[in-house]
Amino acid sequence: MKLKVNAKLDPKFQPLSIVCREMREATQEDGQDLVIGIERNKGYTTTYKTRVYRDGTGHDEENFKFVERITKTLLWVAGGYKIIIAGSSVIGDKIKEAFSHDGLRDFDVKFMERVYEQPFVVEVRSLENAPVDKSAAAPIGRHLDGCRIGFDAGGSDRKVSAVINGESVYSEEVVWFPKINSDPNYHYQGILEAMKTAASHMPRVDAIGVSSAGVYVDNRIMVASLFLKVNDEDFEKTVKNMYIDVAKQIGENIPIEVANDGDVTALAGAMDLNDDSVLGIAMGTSEAAGYVDPQGNITGWLNEMAFAPVDYCEEAMVDEWSGDYGCGVKYFSQDGVIKLAPYAGIELDEALSPAEKLKVVQGLMKDGDPRAAAIYDTIGVYFGYAIAYYAEFFDIKHVLIMGRVTSGEGGVILLNRTQEVLDKEFPELSKKIQLHIPDEKSRRVGQSVAAASLPKIN
Repeated sequence: MKLKVNAKLDPKFQPLSIVCREMREATQEDGQDLVIGIERNKGYTTTYKTRVYRDGTGHDEENFKFVERITKTLLWVAGGYKIIIAGSSVIGDKIKEAFSHDGLRDFDVKFMERVYEQPFVVEVRSLENAPVDKSAAAPIGRHLDGCRIGFDAGGSDRKVSAVINGESVYSEEVVWFPKINSDPNYHYQGILEAMKTAASHMPRVDAIGVSSAGVYVDNRIMVASLFLKVNDEDFEKTVKNMYIDVAKQIGENIPIEVANDGDVTALAGAMDLNDDSVLGIAMGTSEAAGYVDPQGNITGWLNEMAFAPVDYCEEAMVDEWSGDYGCGVKYFSQDGVIKLAPYAGIELDEALSPAEKLKVVQGLMKDGDPRAAAIYDTIGVYFGYAIAYYAEFFDIKHVLIMGRVTSGEGGVILLNRTQEVLDKEFPELSKKIQLHIPDEKSRRVGQSVAAASLPKIN
């Protein structure tokens, strides 16, 4: 694999975007078509069409490794409890084995079972019975009429806005500690208090929109780091329907819409840019993502790109939580910076927290240290190739780049290198995709207005 732009500190980096391109080229003359589908709640299905080597031509292992990486990505992009492989029983059977309890992707299977409250299955079909896309038809967001509450649940502060006809008439930020509290009543009262405060600044409440980190299905909280310390029994009993229950306290039959904060950030960016097809990536403690499609809709996909692979190299760093290699969290977060520090010749004190280690590198960057610059240069190369890979799954016109990792001079280096990769390696994408770093103030205000705009008033 020859790259036109090399990752300075990671010579073994094998971008999946190039792997996809090489697979298409290698199988042009004598390949076989394959369709991968992921089904989630209400039968919503997301598909990916590709081409692989013909079964039994000596490439079965290569086919499996490639399809497993794509399947894993699609699973974390769209979310679901059913994988459908159409076009090859050889590949399908291997995927079935991998995505099973105690199989290669045991973590992914159990995570999705928890989210969708369904046993995980893999179906193998003929190409004639290939799955087709089925998406949520109703657009979410950009509803600015009436009196609305926009609530943004962060890990260190909670923000709420009272929004009348698209204008924020009141906003407040309150420091809270949801991640260290095991009593769900702490969270409930905090959310209720915020909403009541916002409601007191309007003549009535017509709708409530919530932006929160985590996974949400039909406005229910399925997995969320805010409730880290809450035990499973309390989570099931009190947490799952918390936003729905709080809305009932504000008033009967008030429409509520709960969305992942990454999606709401992308929506805020789309509203600000007055355009669609927006992918937002935040590089902070982890990699967070959100997406607004070409119709201006939030898709209901998971967009958990932290768990989606970007590096095909089997020697790539393993994510401790999922147990998988080459995933986004180790490339586009503070972990990515820390991972590269020793290769740049920077020794970080092991006693420091990850956030403190990032600050050390940022301090060196501020002082003009070329070793720190090499880290951001490398992450920029990673990101350029990753955007091209993400474009396999998302129709993208704009990429919003946010988060602590992108702040300061390091962010400028990162962005320049990302652009260089797109220009040299993917000129067709370079013409189409624009990169943006939104300004923090407008992003924060925009986030609460975007959250408030989520529900449609009945």
